[in-house]
Amino acid sequence: MKRLTKFIEHNISGKKVLVLFILTNLVYSFMLTVTIPKTMEFSNGMKLLDMMPTGYDLNYVSELFTSLGEQGRFTYLTKQIPVDMIYPLLFALSYSLLLGYFLKKLNKLNAPYSYLCLIPVVAGIADYLENIGIITMLKNYPDLKETVVYATNLFSVIKSTSTSIFFIVLILVLITLAIKVLKRKTRANTV
Repeated sequence: MKRLTKFIEHNISGKKVLVLFILTNLVYSFMLTVTIPKTMEFSNGMKLLDMMPTGYDLNYVSELFTSLGEQGRFTYLTKQIPVDMIYPLLFALSYSLLLGYFLKKLNKLNAPYSYLCLIPVVAGIADYLENIGIITMLKNYPDLKETVVYATNLFSVIKSTSTSIFFIVLILVLITLAIKVLKRKTRANTV
């Protein structure tokens, strides 16, 4: 844990955090506005596996991949997945550092609070494992294995759960920081 704290402290300059945050969100915006819609053109309104936070089962995957057709599956594999192989690293790195940055402002970048910086890392790892599962299923279609679908679904749910937990933690940290700043300003005005 000391290594993580050291890494975060070494890399939480405002400029680094801001540049990573912007880059991460540019990649995410590109997925939301270009690669996901491009892939969904073939899905007949069905959501892609990446976009299903509560998960899916073998029947859904089979129906989606059938609906996508050969061109849609190819688009998923060659357009959406490559961009989504960049995003998890950016997400893990930028949001760990962002949270570390705000924890440092609260003088809380130490155990146990520094463990919170691992939440985006968990989400990033789960996203990579989800992507590997999706690639495996796309390449093996129509021979879908229930164990691969189950494992991929599990990683999708872990990704979405840890991402949600992270944003709740981030909001709580930002609220705490705002309260601290307001108290400081109030004290300064009363003196």
